[in-house]
Amino acid sequence: MHSTTHAAAATPESAAPPVSHRPAPAWIERLFDLSRHGTTVNTELLAGLTTFLTMAYIVFVNPSILGDAGMPKGAVFVATCLIAALGSLIMGLYANYPIALAPGMGLNAYFAYVVVLGMGMKWQVALGAVFISGCLFLLATVFRLRELIIQGIPQSLRIGITVGIGMFLAIIALKSAGIVAPSKATYVTLGDLHAPATILAVIGFFAVVVLDRLRVRGAILIGILAVTALSFFFAGNKFDGVVSMPPSIAPTFLQLDIKGALGVGVFNVILVFFLVEVFDATGTLMAVARRAGLVTDGRMHRMNKALLADSSAIFAGSLLGTSSTTAYIESAAGVQAGGRTGLTAVSVAVLFLACLFFSPLAGVVPAYATAPALLYVASLMLRDLIDLDWNETTESVPAVVTALAMPLTYSIANGLAFGFITYAALKLFTGKWREAHPMSWIICAVFLVRFIYVGGH
Repeated sequence: MHSTTHAAAATPESAAPPVSHRPAPAWIERLFDLSRHGTTVNTELLAGLTTFLTMAYIVFVNPSILGDAGMPKGAVFVATCLIAALGSLIMGLYANYPIALAPGMGLNAYFAYVVVLGMGMKWQVALGAVFISGCLFLLATVFRLRELIIQGIPQSLRIGITVGIGMFLAIIALKSAGIVAPSKATYVTLGDLHAPATILAVIGFFAVVVLDRLRVRGAILIGILAVTALSFFFAGNKFDGVVSMPPSIAPTFLQLDIKGALGVGVFNVILVFFLVEVFDATGTLMAVARRAGLVTDGRMHRMNKALLADSSAIFAGSLLGTSSTTAYIESAAGVQAGGRTGLTAVSVAVLFLACLFFSPLAGVVPAYATAPALLYVASLMLRDLIDLDWNETTESVPAVVTALAMPLTYSIANGLAFGFITYAALKLFTGKWREAHPMSWIICAVFLVRFIYVGGH
């Protein structure tokens, strides 16, 4: 899960034209088919830089979130850079799409705050669950089961899932910023608005929204860096430098516990990872490809290759030591800048590799500096609510239940479970059971079994 930049509203026709007509080297032309896509090397490189600037915040946010789960931040930083580079490289060279990959927002929060901190599982076990979900995603793609799963999930619940994850991110962001605090009487209450960290987080949030609205590239990254810089003067943060050799990845590399992840209590965790990965990857790939003019007759001709790249990055990321990797909707910014081929994604990969040498800067970014980015991402994810059919309550009510249950039970898994069970029950009791796809009944049954025999978390 990740933010949608101003470019998200762009159409292929409005994208920037190529800035140069100089012929590309033969091997690049052969590899990426630039002329057929009406683009040039210069345009693709500019598009790659644009995409990178809009999503580079993940190298600060991901170590911060997974660090809360007890994972070594330095090693997570390296894993984040490496898997973003590797995933984007595979997407560019194998699928030839201008789409970049990195650890997904939302899934990293679920990994840290629900699975590890909420359910008490070790982060090694959680990595094992990510690995298994990636393998399942890969198998579903290879055997083309993905289409069956996607077709079986009603559009209303897809909206509810997106909105619910957005609301889940929002409560995490507000907590990190100190704007909400725990209360025995009311569960949550207003935090200390005079605290320096809270004030800086509020300033950062307005900065991110305003800069993005003014179409400033890298608005989220600028906001994070600005709050971090101010934190040294007003919140007691300490500076440890900017450039150094990358930290060791050894603390997280191959530390996943697959055997532990195969336990009964982790089944629902794997299911959540898998379902969200399927929806997130498919939706993002289709959205960015459509804006790039790469969808004809409603189809992406290399969709399976793109999904194979995505699923490969998921389990590779678990081996390196990070939560699920996915396609980023920020890639739409690069498309707006003219990106049409995998060369855009390859240039993003190179830039993420360069990030490896800026680990001290990532280590000093406090949680309240990344909170504005999380809250802005959350705000954008809630706009999908307008696509609900509010007159058909057997569709809208399950979506709303899904969305509300995620933040209020502090669990994406519970939101999914309540949503599918509500959907199936309402369709059954109103005589509309034929409208529900068989896959919806299967998923509902799985969640019911989970509640009956395993219990909720």
